[in-house]
Parts: sequence; structure tokens; C-alpha cells
Amino acid sequence: QVQLVESGGQLVQAGGSLRLSCAASGRTFGNYGMGWFRQAPGKEREFVAAINRNGGSTYYADSVKGRFTISRDNAKNTLYLQMNSLKPEDTAVYYCAAIRNVPSISYYYQPKEYNYWGQGTQVTVSS
Repeated sequence: QVQLVESGGQLVQAGGSLRLSCAASGRTFGNYGMGWFRQAPGKEREFVAAINRNGGSTYYADSVKGRFTISRDNAKNTLYLQMNSLKPEDTAVYYCAAIRNVPSISYYYQPKEYNYWGQGTQVTVSS
């Protein structure tokens, strides 16, 4: 089992930057692909970014491509999301999640395929 704890969310002005972290428990962090999702009030949870087990491949939603960077440090059991050029529409609760089996790249984009979730961290971008 994997337990995930996000941190780093806060209020920031448009154009600013934040780095989210997701600390994972256990010694199996490197066995999981990882993803970041977000959910704004009244909206469905949406894919933001994902990274494979060794960090060699990354995937992004079109809305964040070029502004956000996902990375991981398997030695520290930690996942990161560097967010630059933030916009008010980036305001949401951000969740990290772990996925064990990835038969195809499309699985990274689907919340229902992830096995474990963190509790979320609030990011608010003011205009």
C-alpha cells in the first residue's frame, strides 16, 4: 500500500510560481507511475501531468504544457509539480496519485485507473 501526502499549495498572484510536493510512504514508490490531477469547484477532476516509474517519460494536459513540469526523486520517495506562469484558471485542489499497472499511455490520463490518492492541496491564483 502507498500513502501519499501533498504539500505546497497556497495563494499566489497570477504570473507567479509554486512547487507542489507529494511525499509517498513505503519502499515501493519506484514501482508506480505517478500523476497530478486537479479539481475546481463544480468541475470534474482533471488530468494535469504524469510521469513513469523511472522519470524518463512525462505527459501533460494541453492547458499546462510549457508552464508546468512534473518530476520525481525515487530516492526521496517524492513527486513534484513545478508550476510557472500561473493563471486564475489554475485554481483548484491538486491531488497526486499512484498507478501500478500501465498497459498503455492512455491509462495515465484516467483518474479511475489510479490505485492510491493523496488528500489534496489547495492552489489559489488571484488575478
